[in-house]
Amino acid sequence: MSEIIVLEAEARDRAGKGAARATRRAGRIPAVLYGDKKEPVMLSLDPKLFGRQLHKPGFFSHLFDLNIDGTKHRALPRDVQLHPVTDEPLHVDFVRVTAHTKTHVNVPVHFENHLASPGLKRGGVLNVVRHDIELSVSADSIPERIDVDLTGLEIGDSVHISAIKLPAGAHPVIADRDFTIATIAAPTVKTDETAAEGEAAAV
Repeated sequence: MSEIIVLEAEARDRAGKGAARATRRAGRIPAVLYGDKKEPVMLSLDPKLFGRQLHKPGFFSHLFDLNIDGTKHRALPRDVQLHPVTDEPLHVDFVRVTAHTKTHVNVPVHFENHLASPGLKRGGVLNVVRHDIELSVSADSIPERIDVDLTGLEIGDSVHISAIKLPAGAHPVIADRDFTIATIAAPTVKTDETAAEGEAAAV
């Protein structure tokens, strides 16, 4: 299960563009919490605390406990609007979840045991086809990451989703094919002509 991150927040009184601009002028990030058939809650976030979480891998697959004026709300981040020039967050959307909420999340892929791959040891190149995989999974079963073991892989071998052990109840959103996650590609070898050109240029 992914880490549950506690994030301090403050309630906002008003919605709308004017209220959001006022929140940003006050040095905070406007946000909204919605879902679970409850009224939306307007809130604001500390930009430094939120920024630390935003730039961590797998941000959108992490559960958050939003502590809004002393009351915690379990949620998933759904959208972050960024400034077109500075990339600073302008607005954040969170959706409420419970232990039984079924959701779609993109979970980052982590490759391990590179040195145990004969293909990589012989100069092969790990060609990553998918850096994350979209899963349909219960909120309380979202994995921190998807581990791909490279042990024994030779040049020309591929890793498909069928070879990956997923949490109980989790399924890839792409269900109509056994898609590729990564391959071990042959090393790039310079042709004699290209090597000769390089040697001539170095003289």
